[in-house]
Amino acid sequence: MGDLVNLRRARKDRDRRRREDEAAENRAKFGRTKVEKLTAKAQDELDARRLDGHCLDLAADPETPSDSRT
Repeated sequence: MGDLVNLRRARKDRDRRRREDEAAENRAKFGRTKVEKLTAKAQDELDARRLDGHCLDLAADPETPSDSRT
């Protein structure tokens, strides 16, 4: 025969675990210091500049008739 389980207590324990999991996710998502946020922002901007620097500029391509000499 199995153990007796108080359903009210089991529901409360389940809800408590869910709240704890949600709190842990929020701490990971929003719990960064100002320095960490600024560092991440600077890194994102640097990555964007590097990516833009590697893009081809189609307007500077001599084969396209974008200038007025034609």
